[in-house]
Amino acid sequence: MLDLRFIRENADRVRAGAAKKRIDVDLDQLLELDKEVRAVSTRADDIRAELNSRQKEISGLPPDERKGAAAALSGLKEELKVGEKQLEALRPRLNDLHLRVPNVPAEEVPDGKTDEDNVEMRREGNVPEFDFEPRDHVDLGKELGLVDFERGVKIAGSRNYVLTGHGAMLERAVMNLALDMMIERGYQPLSVPVLVKHTAMEGTAYFPGGEDQAYRIDKDDLYLVGTAEVPVTSFHSGEMLTSGDLPKKLVAWSPCFRREAGAGGKDTRGLYRIHQFQKVEQVIICEADRDVSDTFHQEILRNSEELLARLELPYRVVDVCGGDLGMPQVRKFDIETWMPSRGGYGETHSASCFYDYQSRRLKLRYKDEDKKTRFCFTLNNTVVASPRILIPLIECHQRKNGSVHIPPALRPYLGGREELGR
Repeated sequence: MLDLRFIRENADRVRAGAAKKRIDVDLDQLLELDKEVRAVSTRADDIRAELNSRQKEISGLPPDERKGAAAALSGLKEELKVGEKQLEALRPRLNDLHLRVPNVPAEEVPDGKTDEDNVEMRREGNVPEFDFEPRDHVDLGKELGLVDFERGVKIAGSRNYVLTGHGAMLERAVMNLALDMMIERGYQPLSVPVLVKHTAMEGTAYFPGGEDQAYRIDKDDLYLVGTAEVPVTSFHSGEMLTSGDLPKKLVAWSPCFRREAGAGGKDTRGLYRIHQFQKVEQVIICEADRDVSDTFHQEILRNSEELLARLELPYRVVDVCGGDLGMPQVRKFDIETWMPSRGGYGETHSASCFYDYQSRRLKLRYKDEDKKTRFCFTLNNTVVASPRILIPLIECHQRKNGSVHIPPALRPYLGGREELGR
């Protein structure tokens, strides 16, 4: 969340940021409630101070005078009770409004309403040209025994699948390559819970606002995560780190779950938009310095680009516009990989920086070199997400004879196999 003092002092800037993100927020009500809470809280503090002072005076009075003097304080005590009840009612309302104020986007963020307005920064790799009629990953997957959609739907309903045989092995190979690459680059691997408390979802800014996309386990009041970002970023929540502890470079491979509410009828064919998937996620927790954060933003972007280069896949990088940016991000770069069946690029990675928006919610702090308490900055990006990455991997590397070429980087994880055939 944003610092309330920052909101008070930069109300117009916060309004403009929300407008750029196309997010409705009642900032006037928030500021009015904040003013009321501060006034009631200040009066309550003054009463407590006065009561403490006068009670000390009473303790020094003769015994026969104490009772009458104490009775004279009843009015102050009653006023304090009224104030405390007011705060009990006001603070939850203030907190709810506060949590719904979006982060202020960077000035460089392009204006726009949807992902159609994202600005292309660069393209890498060569889009494949086929001298035959290419097939999509659904037909190839069935032909090569890589995926079974019918049985996935039978077991779990729509938007489900089962990777079979070499399909399951290919996914494991991609995930292992991604994890090994990140460990080689100095990221600490974590194996994290995928059932988390409400505090973790709220702390990473998925709640409020994203409840419809999450699976909730009502009996235990827990939530299935849509990304390892949630438990990994929450790992040090409530802790006081030191500047020497930073940066924290973390990586985790986890299953992920998304309800895809509101996506009915969209991207229903194949593996593009499904309920359960695997993801290797990278998270950086760093000092509260925008230049440092910007440097790490480029680093996590390069990490994902390096993986796509190893997979020999063409892609483009886009600067995400305000309307597609989301609540917590300051800036986000998406990587879209070429998918022949879509006749274009499809999103496979999102590299986000948040500054202290998540850490304020998570109470994730550190002591700087001057022993001053600061909130950390956080960033994250997908290293790889499967099975979506299997779409370009299978389609771009298909051959005329119906086989699929395996890039050299994956072969050690597949027993040296160079292609997938019938």
